[in-house]
Amino acid sequence: MTTRTYDIVIWGATGFTGRLVMAYMAKTYGVDGEIKWAVAGRNAAKLTDVKREVLGADAEKLPEVIADSNDEASLRTLVSDTKVVCTTVGPYALYGSTLVALCAELGTHYCDLTGEVQWMRQMIEAHQVTAEASGARIVHTCGFDSIPSDLGTYFVQREMHKIHGVYAPQVKYRVVGSSGGVSGGTVASMMNMMEEASANPEILDIIADPYALNPPNMPRGEDGADQTAVEYDKDFRQWTGPFVMAGINTRVVRRSHALLGYPWGSHFRYDEAILTGDGPSGFAKAVLVAGGTGLMSKVTGIEAFRKLLGRLVPAPGEGPSVADMEKGFFEIELRASNPEHPKKALTAVVTGDRDPGYGSTCKMIAESAVCLAVDDLESAGGFLTPASAMGDLLIARLAEKAGMGFALKAAEE
Repeated sequence: MTTRTYDIVIWGATGFTGRLVMAYMAKTYGVDGEIKWAVAGRNAAKLTDVKREVLGADAEKLPEVIADSNDEASLRTLVSDTKVVCTTVGPYALYGSTLVALCAELGTHYCDLTGEVQWMRQMIEAHQVTAEASGARIVHTCGFDSIPSDLGTYFVQREMHKIHGVYAPQVKYRVVGSSGGVSGGTVASMMNMMEEASANPEILDIIADPYALNPPNMPRGEDGADQTAVEYDKDFRQWTGPFVMAGINTRVVRRSHALLGYPWGSHFRYDEAILTGDGPSGFAKAVLVAGGTGLMSKVTGIEAFRKLLGRLVPAPGEGPSVADMEKGFFEIELRASNPEHPKKALTAVVTGDRDPGYGSTCKMIAESAVCLAVDDLESAGGFLTPASAMGDLLIARLAEKAGMGFALKAAEE
């Protein structure tokens, strides 16, 4: 990579999540420290105002880059002058395609928060060869979707092999608990994805494909559709309901497995669900979760409901108070098992000390950007995943600086 002015440029810094990323970077790395970073947006006056609001007296020390997602020339200037573009501007299918294309062309690393499977598939098909040639690492899903899933699976498999000498052909991801809602940008992205699917049935087929993000002409696995109903999990001894983010997370984990060279075996299986407890109360909660998730998946295909939902949920750029984010958390358990070696099983616990949609997500994408910018990564260019691009180095950063935990759970009798 040629010499660039900046290590990282945060694109979308005036939005709610962008402000959080800016604040985290300033607190963790300083505005004039060893990491050279800047914020970018299309409105200079608004960008300056937001800097002052977030950074106070340090605002003048932080460089600004002015660009417009509809102006390719300005985006080209931005992309060519930084090692990494960290973007929080969604829905990405509406605002992110030109930025990805330019990063792939110019050898600039890229990270985002998208959960739009159909768009990711389109970007991979259009720009994979270009990114490989330029050396650009394009890494989608660097927030709550899908870092806990992707790095959690990578971590538990790493520990499985370290302790037992074998990998696990099955990993189960279970949400133990969380506090805090999804972001307005996430909801907007989901609604845009359903709107595209309602207009184009081929997109619905992509969304429904368990291996939609796997490289073409490479082996698929045995996983089928994501869980949609109530199920009892004998391993966790609890009832479970469907997890709304499984549709993106599972695809990312399967892509990681393929990009890493199928280390966990050709029959590797992975699924996600929410734990709701045991007994009648656990069953009742699972029914409510399944009913709510099923209803949501049906009505988001109706244009009138999408418009109504858009009025009820936080708009992109809006979010909770600092106090609410600080009260938030998430806890995930991932169980790795090997049927051929029943006693060789492990459960990993992945935790976050802020709400998943905002407080934890802003730290995940910020550390992803720093990792891409300054760490000595072994991965080649192309469309990667958090695990295949950054693996151990990102786990270490998140554990040290971002309030996340990656640990093994004590064995239970």
